[in-house]
Amino acid sequence: MTSGGTGQAEADRGDSSGFRTALAGLTTRGRSFLAAGVAAAVCAYVLGQSDLLRVGLLLCALPLVCASVLYRTRYRVAGGRRLSPARVPAGSEARVHLRVDNVSRLPTGVLMLQDRVPYVLGPRPRFVLDRVEAGGHREVSYRVRSDLRGRYPLGPLQLRLSDPFGMCELTRSFSTYDTLTVIPRVEPLPPVRFSGEARGYGDGRQRSLALAGEDDVIPRGYRHGDDLRRVHWRSTARYGELMVRREEQPQRARCTVLLDSRELAYRGAGPDSAFEWAVSGAASVLVHMLERGFSVRLLTDTGSSVPGEGADGFAGASQESADAAGLMMDTLSVIDHSDGTGLSHAYDLLRGGNEGLLIAFFGDLDEEQAAVAAKMRQRSGGAIAFVLDSGAWVREPAATDRGEERLRMLREAGWTALSVPRGVSLDRLWRQADRERGGLATAGGGEVPA
Repeated sequence: MTSGGTGQAEADRGDSSGFRTALAGLTTRGRSFLAAGVAAAVCAYVLGQSDLLRVGLLLCALPLVCASVLYRTRYRVAGGRRLSPARVPAGSEARVHLRVDNVSRLPTGVLMLQDRVPYVLGPRPRFVLDRVEAGGHREVSYRVRSDLRGRYPLGPLQLRLSDPFGMCELTRSFSTYDTLTVIPRVEPLPPVRFSGEARGYGDGRQRSLALAGEDDVIPRGYRHGDDLRRVHWRSTARYGELMVRREEQPQRARCTVLLDSRELAYRGAGPDSAFEWAVSGAASVLVHMLERGFSVRLLTDTGSSVPGEGADGFAGASQESADAAGLMMDTLSVIDHSDGTGLSHAYDLLRGGNEGLLIAFFGDLDEEQAAVAAKMRQRSGGAIAFVLDSGAWVREPAATDRGEERLRMLREAGWTALSVPRGVSLDRLWRQADRERGGLATAGGGEVPA
């Protein structure tokens, strides 16, 4: 038997381990009947009562016959599972639809359907199904919910078979399972425009071929309808045929979202911890920037880039935004603390060239790591930092002064740096970053230097 998607498989009469398997499936009632029968037979032998012996034999025979009939019953059952949706934000519910088909020519008995579910998703669902006619099916559903992001296996699906007298039960398991992905909470962000930030298309510094392929980087062959004023005569003489210059392509801005996942940078655990806020904030920014038409990359303190497709790991230019967001959300759903002690790996990756807008979520920063983070600003066209002092999140009085010193170091390097107090919404900080960045640009007489 299998479950998952629309796949189906057959289930036969049971295990090949023999009649012993059926005996192991005797219920409390069946075992009680068997014990009472043996006791009655022993008493009949001791007392010499033949009538009591017949009663004992009947009590013993009933559970054994039920187990034999249940074991030898031949039928075929197919099952399927469908998740709606298969990817759900933390704190939201998903519905699991189960379907059982009787693909044999005989009706089944009463079936007990059970699905294996991790405890964080809720109690294990159980359903009692009436006899399923030949060629018939039954459909049931249940809901799951988790406040913790992650990937959770559902299944395998189990069928518990019982005889009409409740003497014996046998369990059969389907062979496959499905996976429910619980992604971080995504908070809608207002469409603000940071001072000095390039829009997704039109005036960004980084150019990409948004309407044409890579072959259009060089002059291409003349096509019917091309403007003759775009003929590239040098290439025409070289190739012996008319060649035209490629059309000016829309410009596409880049955005790098940096997530500091160092274990030593965060304290506390659970859905309301500082690290979970940072993960949720990174997810919200990723989705928001992809919707605005940016080429987006997710970067961690280890220097790993997600999803790693497209030019320099940026996604959105060569992929559909929904697909790119899905890949990043899947990564954030299982991301955990790293064993790193610093941000040098991320800095080495960022210093390679112009990364466009840089939006970072930092945990605790000591003086050395604050200096490394400050140097990242020199490699970016704009930089916004959300700094989570996890000591303040666990209400340590000395944490506030230390956090203010780190913010000052980042701001002096040109960052728009904001402290993240416990319980604040990203929407509020997003608007505040827009105001502060605009104020810096006005005070400096223009855009903050890159």
